[in-house]
Amino acid sequence: MYHPMKNMNNQEKNTYVRQHILSALLERMKTQDFANISIQAVVDAAGVGRASFYRNFESKEDVLKQESVRLTSGWKAQFDQEHPNGTPGQENLWLISLLDFYKEHSDFYLALYQAGLSDIVLETILGYFDRSPEIPNALAYLNSAIGYMFYGWVHEWMCRGMQESGTELARMFAEAQKNK
Repeated sequence: MYHPMKNMNNQEKNTYVRQHILSALLERMKTQDFANISIQAVVDAAGVGRASFYRNFESKEDVLKQESVRLTSGWKAQFDQEHPNGTPGQENLWLISLLDFYKEHSDFYLALYQAGLSDIVLETILGYFDRSPEIPNALAYLNSAIGYMFYGWVHEWMCRGMQESGTELARMFAEAQKNK
């Protein structure tokens, strides 16, 4: 019997297992409440063993948290590579880029929202704002406020089905600021 992992190295096997577990979990989330999805059902659908699941993840939530961080880290690395010195004259380009990234992956983010797991998005967003004990309190509070504000915006956007692009959202925000 042929097994797809037979000729893979350890890194390839790990990637295969992680991707199949994620895919199986997301498929189940389309038809079941998240709380009712068992890890056994996920590993059975993924075609991997429970030990493989627990070698890679602590819980079903951890599968989604790791994917959120992986996706967002990929966006950030690409953005930083394309804009190594920032973007003079376009302060909101990172915001538009990030929102367009969320839109591109809206199936994943809407699945989180619909499962009541949008706090995973919050944790990922807050992870990009330095709130470490080493920075002055005022800066930590400001970074926290910005992170929560951005999350509020994304959360409401998810609630409304993520219809607009990042550019459209930035334009809407700018127009709302003018009309205050």
